[in-house]
Amino acid sequence: MKKDAKIYVAGHRGLVGSALLRQLNAKGYHNLLLRTHAELELRDQAAVRAFFAEEKPEYVILAAAKVGGIHANNTYPAEFIHDNLVIQSNVIHSAWQNNVARLLFLGSSCIYPKQAPQPMKEEYLLTGPLEPTNRPYALAKIAGIEMCWAYNRQYGTRYMAVMPTNLYGPNDNYDLNNSHVLPALIRKMHEAKQVGAGEVTVWGTGTPKREFLYSDDMADACLFLLEQEEAKIASLFNEQQPPLVNIGCGEDLTIRELAELVAGIVGFKGKLKFDTSKPDGTLRKVMDVSRIKGLGWQRKMLLKEGIKLSYQDMLSKN
Repeated sequence: MKKDAKIYVAGHRGLVGSALLRQLNAKGYHNLLLRTHAELELRDQAAVRAFFAEEKPEYVILAAAKVGGIHANNTYPAEFIHDNLVIQSNVIHSAWQNNVARLLFLGSSCIYPKQAPQPMKEEYLLTGPLEPTNRPYALAKIAGIEMCWAYNRQYGTRYMAVMPTNLYGPNDNYDLNNSHVLPALIRKMHEAKQVGAGEVTVWGTGTPKREFLYSDDMADACLFLLEQEEAKIASLFNEQQPPLVNIGCGEDLTIRELAELVAGIVGFKGKLKFDTSKPDGTLRKVMDVSRIKGLGWQRKMLLKEGIKLSYQDMLSKN
């Protein structure tokens, strides 16, 4: 990508989008096309079509989505499948209509089957049943991957899909009702420390294992893929498999280990109580990242240091 290429980042204010902006700015890209939700409703097909026709972006990073944890997915399943299907369909189709050179679609590791072998390889997509708690969201994301692949095959586009593992970092959502496990634990531990509570309740048994990646590392991986010469990533575009790349660190830990790590960083010295009436979700989810490592990328931020930065980010917003 040239430094003055017109790059549209859809969903630039969230955890993922803001990390992408930081990386783009750090690397000297200065012709960035940004619209807030109020300025452009991505669920409105006519509005999206008009935006693309007028602005003609050369590259598109599709980070806009309705996202949330187990509670949010269970509470709003219709919104999770409808909103995500409509957003990605509008953006991907308008990108093709306006000759976008490359598009990067961001999905989620929940696209893989609940009982997928670990670590999860890209080829495990659609090889078994999904985790029921986030099935609507996962199906929407799978449709986005399939859409990128279909447009590549029919129209010769170069659209890629990346599947980040669990992300955390600056601008995360720390709302206890709608956030993911890591920011929720940071918030819970901090509030418990503030009031001198003797214990913190953690959902589930504490035994499931999860992998976490700092959001700026994810953004770095996305730009790494967009910046590659055609020949370097030619293997992603074929008839046999979707243009799919896992982004992660390939390492995981139990929720109990994560909670203990967060407690130590935040300074909460009480006990951890595990509420076994709450769902655990998938027992293990760790990415096979050999594909992106083979292209020459790997993560930089270690989990402990990343959590420290995330805690400082949350404190700065209180």
